[in-house]
Amino acid sequence: MSNMLHIVNKSPSERPALASCLRLAVAGNSVLLIEDGVYAALASSSSSEQLQARGGELKLYVLEADLQARGLQDDELIPGIELIDYAGFVDLVAGHTVNQSWL
Repeated sequence: MSNMLHIVNKSPSERPALASCLRLAVAGNSVLLIEDGVYAALASSSSSEQLQARGGELKLYVLEADLQARGLQDDELIPGIELIDYAGFVDLVAGHTVNQSWL
């Protein structure tokens, strides 16, 4: 199903949610990193290679407010990940027929 939004809120060092998400996501899906999931979007993270490898086929997003709340900067992100605000979050959820939260 290509119109699916995957929402990951756990750090890749805390839970395997992102790895499971990336294993099951198909081309055309979107992945939104929120809360502690934003740590996965850092170029220096242990999951950066996994995200970069899927970046050409998945749309990758990070909730900017959660990034800032953790003292992180957008220049620390993997290239190609799009920052979104809360309105963008709502638009993503509304624009996908299926939303899957990875816990």
